[in-house]
Amino acid sequence: MGFQSNSKNENLVLNDARDWSHLFSGESASRKSSVMQAMHGILAQPGIRSLGPGAPSTEYIPFYGIDFKVGSTDAFETVGKKTPDTTTSIQAGKHDSITGASKYDLAIALQYGLGTGSKQLVEFLTEHIQLIHSPPYRDWQTILSAGNTSAFEIVLRMLGNKGEYLLVEQHTYTTVFETGLPLGFKFAQVRMDKDGLLPEDLDHVLSNWDESARGGEKPRLLYTIPTGQNPTGITQPLARRQEIYRVAQKHELFIVEDDPYYFIQLPEFRPGGNLPATTAPITSVEEYVKTLVPSYLRLDTDGRVLRMDSFSKIVAPGARMGWVTASTQVIERMIRAHEVSVQNPSGFSQIAVFKLLNDSWGHMGFVRWLAHLRGEYAKRRDTLLEACDAFLPREIVSWVPPTAGFFIWISLDWAQHPEAGTKTKLQIEKEIFDATIENGALVVPGSWFLPDEGSSGMDGVFFRMTYAAASMDDMQEAIQRLGAVLRSTFKLGHANGMSESRL
Repeated sequence: MGFQSNSKNENLVLNDARDWSHLFSGESASRKSSVMQAMHGILAQPGIRSLGPGAPSTEYIPFYGIDFKVGSTDAFETVGKKTPDTTTSIQAGKHDSITGASKYDLAIALQYGLGTGSKQLVEFLTEHIQLIHSPPYRDWQTILSAGNTSAFEIVLRMLGNKGEYLLVEQHTYTTVFETGLPLGFKFAQVRMDKDGLLPEDLDHVLSNWDESARGGEKPRLLYTIPTGQNPTGITQPLARRQEIYRVAQKHELFIVEDDPYYFIQLPEFRPGGNLPATTAPITSVEEYVKTLVPSYLRLDTDGRVLRMDSFSKIVAPGARMGWVTASTQVIERMIRAHEVSVQNPSGFSQIAVFKLLNDSWGHMGFVRWLAHLRGEYAKRRDTLLEACDAFLPREIVSWVPPTAGFFIWISLDWAQHPEAGTKTKLQIEKEIFDATIENGALVVPGSWFLPDEGSSGMDGVFFRMTYAAASMDDMQEAIQRLGAVLRSTFKLGHANGMSESRL
């Protein structure tokens, strides 16, 4: 399928993004264009005889061709096999751009690249952003990143200074703290409910910000994982996103939208594994887009959103590659940072993903794959939820079935613990965590998703569980073992004749 613009904004007069130069850190504002990277423009001029860049001759790159075997778009319904019934063989040659076999080849991919990533793959992903998100302003740009972890570290250094606060959800991904704290960031948490970050609490925090009490200026950045939030698994519905965006406009917030689970949006959980019609085959990109909760990028009329996407959850974590979309002004600063750090993702990753998406699947094949993933992860989620229903003591455990992502977040009624009056929530959590490992299962403590790992207090006892990779049998066994630990720890007795002999 070739590129087709989304008709939603075709007849609208779109504005340019707001000026966000006031957000740039001293480090970012001082960055100049790389003089070495600038030579790429000169090299593109006809007739140039280059004695400039110290790039090796492609004659001495010892890769002449790479073959890939990928799933055909008609093979995505194959389940439980290492290799689908139907695969497609694709090859990347050293000089395909010269022979006309492809516009991207090994000679290009394995040479030094630009801070944007390869123009060929960026072109495909720009079309993808237009089709899926159709940003409602004019001057946006998409570039490649070396994955969301790398992109986030660059964003913090680019849009914040030491001592500033970053607004985050009540519990959020551990790498946010592990990245931000060494850079000198402080964290202001915003409460959540079953629909995610609470706009009224976000407004309250900002409206009542006391710089002297907080020891820092009013935050300018909001970091959010809006879809399948890590760790809670919560997905913000459209109305909630619209409310949060309005609060961001009121308080001049810039939003960092970290959305690696966007395409793992799942149908509503129905016990017994009866999936609704949303798992039916997708026949067009436009039809697929209608099944997704609109992103913040799709709502962004001001250019106040920087969106981070990743191939880690939808193609391969080892690719170490993602893509970032924001206003050209913000992206330009990110390119300057790339030029003197990651430069661009691995050429092997870029050409592999390009051959898969552009030369093999196209946009229609890509969304068919994404729809296939949705169906597969829905089955996994349902297996874990059914195990929770069967083996966890509901008198002390509760959860909200996720509608996206990889995680189920369980809440424990810690006040029913026999030693709740003498033990802290953190001590109770550790007791359960240690006992669960001893009993042969691993779940992640909720305190790990707090800025100080719960040392200054916790609002409850929680655990995160994933259905991403474990076998169906292992999921059921792990939940059964966790249930046994909880019954023993809370003195609830046995259930369903289960033995606690391993405790």
